Amino acid sequence: ELCHFLQILALFLCLSGMNQAELSRSRSKPFFQSGRTRTKRSWVWNQFFVLEEYMGTDPLYVGKLHSDVDKGDGSIKYILSGEGASSIFIIDENTGDIHATKRLDREEQAYYTLRAQALDRLTNKPVEPESEFVIKIQDINDNEPKFLDGPYTAGVPEMSPVGTSVVQVTATDADDPTYGNSARVVYSILQGQPYFSVEPKTGVIKTALPNMDREAKDQYLLVIQAKDMVGQNGGLSGTTSVTVTLTDVNDNPPRFPRRSYQYNVPESLPVASVVARIKAADADVGPNAEMEYKIVDGDGLGVFKISVDKDTQEGIITIQKELDFEAKTSYTLRIEAANMHVDPRFLSLGPFSDMTTVKIIVEDVDEPPVFTSRLYSMVVSEAAKVGTIIGTVAAHDPDASNSPVR
Repeated sequence: ELCHFLQILALFLCLSGMNQAELSRSRSKPFFQSGRTRTKRSWVWNQFFVLEEYMGTDPLYVGKLHSDVDKGDGSIKYILSGEGASSIFIIDENTGDIHATKRLDREEQAYYTLRAQALDRLTNKPVEPESEFVIKIQDINDNEPKFLDGPYTAGVPEMSPVGTSVVQVTATDADDPTYGNSARVVYSILQGQPYFSVEPKTGVIKTALPNMDREAKDQYLLVIQAKDMVGQNGGLSGTTSVTVTLTDVNDNPPRFPRRSYQYNVPESLPVASVVARIKAADADVGPNAEMEYKIVDGDGLGVFKISVDKDTQEGIITIQKELDFEAKTSYTLRIEAANMHVDPRFLSLGPFSDMTTVKIIVEDVDEPPVFTSRLYSMVVSEAAKVGTIIGTVAAHDPDASNSPVR
């Protein structure tokens, strides 16, 4: 507050000095008076500046208008017109002194264009052509920086190197950027260290730590501050939040939770039936977790096949041929799972594939007896007596128990 007071006091003294230095400006055209020689006159006035946000009870002195026709005998009166005349700015018709009667805000209006007239008090006729002048509103630091686009959301790939750009935040300050440091903003990070940093001048947020792992933590909440007066004490500040999400890269190989699996399958299971579902675990997501499975070895290469479920990334083992417990009671499959999309940057973390063994046990099912032939041909004489043997059919139990058949 003391710094602000001293700054405003210095500005006021400076402006007062400017107001005391009168400048000549010829704005009028030659003025003719009847019966007299032609004379050329000009307005003389001060450079007008008014400090914004004046809170005093008395009208604020702006400056003084003066014509060189005015000899100080009261014969000249001054009138004011234009923007804010009478409503904001008033003039002493005798002295030409201008005062502001209301608090002014540079951010609402930076300057006012007014017109002045010097009249002969007796005849009420102009003694000078009408002249135009400007009252500029001098800025003070009364506006804090604001993040008009906040809060922000952004993403950056996990495992990004230090210094990778994430997003740029921008704060605007309604104060005058051409005067002093009131609108000169610097950025700092209040929350989000040591993972991220921000460029003080540009507002660009960057990664500050290497090897940030999405699988360990995938989201960070940052708080960014913008402070005017180039960050000096007494400056005004504003904040915004930035939610940064780490996006996935393929830095995790697929791994089977177990080295071997065993499944029991009845021999009666139809062809194309699902025997088992297995899945290699992958901490990545999306395309980085997509896998393909294949049977690379084993005695069931022609009997079983494996495909991938696109939704769950499971390996689905199905039957390609009928099973026969009496012919073979078990099969062993060597299965590989591998990522479909490998990132060369992370090959050192591989290999991005894994192997497991699947043993399939074929279970016996009580099958019906089987005839030795599907069709028997027999001949009998029409004269045969009742009880004559015509022929014989034969059936056997295909199960290993070879149960009797009747």
